[in-house]
Amino acid sequence: MATSSKPRSKGETLKMIAEKTKLPRKQVVAVFEELGNIMKKDLSKKGTGTFVVHGMMKIVVVNKPSTKAYEKPNPFKPGEMMTVKAKPASRKIKIRPMKSLKSMVG
Repeated sequence: MATSSKPRSKGETLKMIAEKTKLPRKQVVAVFEELGNIMKKDLSKKGTGTFVVHGMMKIVVVNKPSTKAYEKPNPFKPGEMMTVKAKPASRKIKIRPMKSLKSMVG
């Protein structure tokens, strides 16, 4: 397989999957849409907070607590203090590769 400098487009990916599985392209698109819906449901606040693409990756929602404003030394101007703004609580996504995905790469 020839290597390309550009990443594969969504259309190219869907076309390749449709050809390999011998499914119509519309069905492949429907599968990806449903996968997105399931992912959205699992990663929502009422969901489990975890979604696994078997053999590829695990997607986890991490709840970050809020932080208060505080003073710390300015790294660019020694002897001067700077105020770090308060941050509200937030939800971040972590994607962890599974062993089989790691072995594909290296």
